[in-house]
Amino acid sequence: MKEPRQDFYSWLTSDAPPVVESMGLNWLIAAAIATVVLWQFPAGDYILYPFSILATWFHEMGHGLMALILGGRFHQLQIFSNGSGLASYSISRSLWPLGPALVAAAGPMGPPIAGAGLILASRSFSTASLSLKILGGVLLLSTLLWVRSWFGLLAIPVLGIIILGISLRTPHWVQGFGIQFLGVQACVSTFHQLNYLFSSNAGSLGLSDTGQMQRYLILPYWFWGGLMAIASLVILFQSLRIAYRSQV
Repeated sequence: MKEPRQDFYSWLTSDAPPVVESMGLNWLIAAAIATVVLWQFPAGDYILYPFSILATWFHEMGHGLMALILGGRFHQLQIFSNGSGLASYSISRSLWPLGPALVAAAGPMGPPIAGAGLILASRSFSTASLSLKILGGVLLLSTLLWVRSWFGLLAIPVLGIIILGISLRTPHWVQGFGIQFLGVQACVSTFHQLNYLFSSNAGSLGLSDTGQMQRYLILPYWFWGGLMAIASLVILFQSLRIAYRSQV
């Protein structure tokens, strides 16, 4: 009876097989490219659906948390089954025009910044595992505090539980690669919303994030959309470069 337990413990704490470890960076870059390509086809939205929902959560949390940082209030977060979301918040008028512009920018920049943090956390097992637990815990906590749409109340806790399960029941190398993969997906999610970044309005929701930045910071929405798209790429490659410093 002891041998199976020892084998299971060895599997849980094992390092990555040499071939997996050496191919880690290549797999992540390939995954990033494949993700961007898949999003150009209808079937890609279904294949990448869980990552799209997570990216929307990062986006809307970016709005809400920036409002809190600026001394405002984060009222609620809604996630919808079509992958869109909406954050309701309020900030002091004394912060205008910079405050609203920062909150608007925090949405599109939320996923790449969070993604970079996840990638950098993979540099050691302890930080990778802890970051997975924190991410899963924050998903569950946000459900209690802010999520108020029926779909969000179902999807966000499920994602949180899955991520917590990965942090508790998989080998060290799976956790490290897993958190890097989630980080890459978050960074490249910017390119799933290129149409949104380069639009001045969001239909029935009013101005888009870049449209709001144009309103408060004068420069055109396409300038801010391009700047954030470039920044997302730089953030992704710099975080991978640091995480794989010996390989790049």
